[in-house]
Amino acid sequence: DVQLVESGGGLVQAGGSLRLSCATSGFTFDDYAIGWFRQAPGKEREGVSCINCSYDSTAYADSVKGRFTISSDNAKNTVYLQMNNLKPEDTAVYYCAAVGRQADYDLKYATLWSYWGQGTQVTVSS
Repeated sequence: DVQLVESGGGLVQAGGSLRLSCATSGFTFDDYAIGWFRQAPGKEREGVSCINCSYDSTAYADSVKGRFTISSDNAKNTVYLQMNNLKPEDTAVYYCAAVGRQADYDLKYATLWSYWGQGTQVTVSS
C-alpha cells in the first residue's frame, strides 16, 4: 500500500525555521513527483513545492520562493521541506502528496495528485 507520513510540524515564532519530513513507501520513488501542499482554515489547499516534477526538478509557489527549500533522500524515500523565515501567513496544515510523473498534474491543482499523507500542523506566531 502507498503511504506518505508527514512529521516535523509545530509551533514557531515568526522568523523561525522548521523542517518537515515526508516518509514514503509502497511505490517506486523515482517514478513519482512528490509535492508539499498546505491548507489554512477556510482556505483552499495550496501547492507549495514539488520535487522530481516532470516539468522541472523542483518548483515553488511564489509565496515561499527564497524561504522554503525542498530536498529528498532517495535512499530513505523521504522528502524534506526546509522552511526558513516563517511568517504567520504560513500557518496551515501541511500535506505531502505523490503522483506518477507521467500523469497530467500541476502543483496548482491538488485534485490531480493521487496519494496524500495525513498532514502536520505548522503554526507561526507573530
